[in-house]
Amino acid sequence: MRQKKCKNLTMTVKIHPSWKKQLKDEFEKPYFKTLTKFVKDEYQKTTIYPAPKNIFQAFELCPFEDVKVVILGQDPYHGPNQANGLCFSVNEGTPLPPSLQNIYKEIHSDIGEPIPKTGNLEHWARQGILLLNATLTVRAHQAGSHQNKGWEEFTDAAIKALSEHRQNLVFLLWGSYAQNKGAVIDPKKHLILKAPHPSPLSAHRGFLGCKHFSKTNDYLKIHHLTPIKWT
Repeated sequence: MRQKKCKNLTMTVKIHPSWKKQLKDEFEKPYFKTLTKFVKDEYQKTTIYPAPKNIFQAFELCPFEDVKVVILGQDPYHGPNQANGLCFSVNEGTPLPPSLQNIYKEIHSDIGEPIPKTGNLEHWARQGILLLNATLTVRAHQAGSHQNKGWEEFTDAAIKALSEHRQNLVFLLWGSYAQNKGAVIDPKKHLILKAPHPSPLSAHRGFLGCKHFSKTNDYLKIHHLTPIKWT
């Protein structure tokens, strides 16, 4: 782990050793060094989410060898006390965002589990779900503000590593952005499930009723893997 100074506070930025090994070449590339400087400068001059210690939270909580399921998001939440480094997840005590509400509705409809009161999805990550945003940081109240700065190349490398070096993973690609980003995944080695985004703008077009949660667990059981406890 390495220390990073942001807003006069020393923050610990964590990434699991298994991911450091898989992505070691990325850390040395010019784009990542430029990205690191950009992000460091951003934390020093304005409000950025998530907290620096949580930038790589998805990789810290879900080691490379433990990944069973991948859910791809786009940006961290950009409101106060929301982003915690896991896509679609919010900090404890934060009201459920609309997309997460729809995710929970589909879980309830699909497998009959009660709708949780918390939006913190750490328990998913610890079961082997990589909750990966394409962009790992964002300015407060400015969606997309850290896109096209290098994060997408880094997260593409993570997806490629999983596709190439693992097998029998489930990739949940919700919305056109995630589906385009998932184009590098080998469908002969992995299960790819696609649906519209769970946002209220599109959930009714096929996300609600997609049954991705039961399909995921059915696939894991077929391959002798422990199914996910969704709630």
